[in-house]
Amino acid sequence: MKDIDLKVKQLNTITARIIRNMSTTKYEMFFDGCSKGNPGAGGAGAVIYADKEEISALCVYVGGHVTNNYSEYTGIKIGLERAQELGIKSLTVYGDSLLVVKQMLGLYKVKSPNLLEIYESCKTLSNAFEKIEFIHVYRDKNKRADALSNDGLLLA
Repeated sequence: MKDIDLKVKQLNTITARIIRNMSTTKYEMFFDGCSKGNPGAGGAGAVIYADKEEISALCVYVGGHVTNNYSEYTGIKIGLERAQELGIKSLTVYGDSLLVVKQMLGLYKVKSPNLLEIYESCKTLSNAFEKIEFIHVYRDKNKRADALSNDGLLLA
């Protein structure tokens, strides 16, 4: 019986350590979108980091006649979907589109009918996280997501 109790205590210690490590991991997502022509061919990308280590990189072709802002929202959407698939509960989201970040924060209204549906989809996805924040960064801090969004154009 003592051997079983000892093994249970060891398992509980290991489980507690794993849970503690999961809860202290800092998850960050960077997104970007591009449109060649605006409107034109669009691509979107998102990259997710766990404690500064890349764990997921995504790119998609958005379409042949889309705006840059629509592509940006597509970048957020694919990133949030992947973060949920990975079981992430707390996420910091970075993007270089001030308009899109301010809209996601609720500081700016979404006036474009073309963006309303994807914006609402992104808001629904973001509401599923226990904690989420959106932060604007300059383009030079968003190079990986920018490269992924351009890679998305190649998927046409």
